[in-house]
Amino acid sequence: VFNDHFNNTNLPNQLKHGSRLIGRWMKDNKNGTYEVFAIWEYDSYEQYNEIESKIRSDERHIKRIHEWYENHGGKEYVLQEYIVEMKNEELVCTVK
Repeated sequence: VFNDHFNNTNLPNQLKHGSRLIGRWMKDNKNGTYEVFAIWEYDSYEQYNEIESKIRSDERHIKRIHEWYENHGGKEYVLQEYIVEMKNEELVCTVK
């Protein structure tokens, strides 16, 4: 369900606003949970903030996200029942 949501809802909107996906992976933790992580590339932290602002103000996208949550029990339910931890961290390139 989450992979479909990413591929059909989040990914197209991210790309539309200028995000560049390096990759997205999923790891089976062998305990009934999965770790999913994606790496996105931006030219600068400022560009990241600009793109995120556009994404968060995209009314059609906001409506699709809201509908997805409602179809899966509501946002609070999804966050409590399916999400163990969420991170949004900056990674710094070490290659010179």
